[in-house]
Amino acid sequence: MKVEQISIFIENKSGRLAEVTRTIGEAGVNIRALSLADTSDFGILRLIVDQPGVAKSILREHGFTVSMTDVVAVEVPDQPLGLFNLLNILDHCGVNVEYMYAFVERCSGSAVMIFRFDNTDEAIRCLHGQGVTILTGERVYSV
Repeated sequence: MKVEQISIFIENKSGRLAEVTRTIGEAGVNIRALSLADTSDFGILRLIVDQPGVAKSILREHGFTVSMTDVVAVEVPDQPLGLFNLLNILDHCGVNVEYMYAFVERCSGSAVMIFRFDNTDEAIRCLHGQGVTILTGERVYSV
């Protein structure tokens, strides 16, 4: 139930983000979701792609610093308090959200969010125990 996320460290200068997307695009890799956090000197681009292994290899070949991280894709009811209720479940289980971002697709009337937790396995157990739908990597990559 974990999804592989690619994190790329890039200099905060014109053209570097375009270079990342060109590099993986030319390799036939499609971006499904992304998050970009930056400082004045560098940024961390987090990507969910349809071919994480290919993206990791091709980016390293082109000199980018790349790491893989396990994240979790969760269906969140697309209604008022939907996200709150999910976060409340995690809070009651003592699981901390390190970061999160939205996914590009909706599933069965729900929004999809990507989460990085301080304890991924405990978060999955907690959410699963409360009947929350967690998407598999294969499902996320193929959307």
